[in-house]
Amino acid sequence: MIPCFLCRCEDVLAAEVDHAIDLGWTTVEEIKRYTGLGTGPCQGKECLPLLAAHLAARDAAAACALAPFTQRPPAEPAPLAALAGTSEDPTR
Repeated sequence: MIPCFLCRCEDVLAAEVDHAIDLGWTTVEEIKRYTGLGTGPCQGKECLPLLAAHLAARDAAAACALAPFTQRPPAEPAPLAALAGTSEDPTR
């Protein structure tokens, strides 16, 4: 069986989400907290639609009834150069 990633940022497999569903976690927030899905750099922009489709396919939740992830902005603003990993001074 080929592993299927639902969240590439955090390497969360569909099998891990299935395990969470089997344990009774069926909301987006519960699955995020249990697996880490949606906590990577994309902040769920890529994996939320995949999770919704997966939950609907498993009859765990209706895709139209799912609430999005709780957004958490950075603690303090960071210049884009710092996030890109450049060593240039972003103030120049």
